[in-house]
Amino acid sequence: MKSYICFLRGINVSGQKKIKMAELKETLGKRGFDNVKTYIQSGNLVIKSKKPFKELQSIIEKSINQDFGFDVPVLLTTKVTLVNILEGIPFKNADEKNLYFTFFIDEPDKFLVNDFKELQFINEEFFLTENCVYLNCKKGAGRAKLNNNLIEKKLKVNATTRNLNTLKKMIEMTS
Repeated sequence: MKSYICFLRGINVSGQKKIKMAELKETLGKRGFDNVKTYIQSGNLVIKSKKPFKELQSIIEKSINQDFGFDVPVLLTTKVTLVNILEGIPFKNADEKNLYFTFFIDEPDKFLVNDFKELQFINEEFFLTENCVYLNCKKGAGRAKLNNNLIEKKLKVNATTRNLNTLKKMIEMTS
């Protein structure tokens, strides 16, 4: 059995798409996932499965739709991928509390990526890779113009954002 890290996009935010973590664990357990662990209420999971990686995202999305009645984009990744992302942080002197990571659930169009790279924001730095936007929100994420919604709009993708502490915790939970 392999361990995977799963991020759900946009649940339990402002009263929208409410899912209790205990119910989500039960839903995924009924679908054959083992040792489901959750971290905080924003849709961070560690799961174990024997099923092929390519099938897991679809199974989770369909399960949530069937049991909770709405669509939720799902990002599935591995501990190795997250470790590599953390090792690649381009902002060497950044305050850790200002570091965020926006992960693409869909692949962005190369032309949109080129235009995106030209954007500039006061008090914000970003670095784009094929599967992630590294964000350094120098005045805090709450004041940032470059947020998850803007990234989705500009790149025409589904994406989900997590802070540095959440990524570290998810890596720890897979150990």
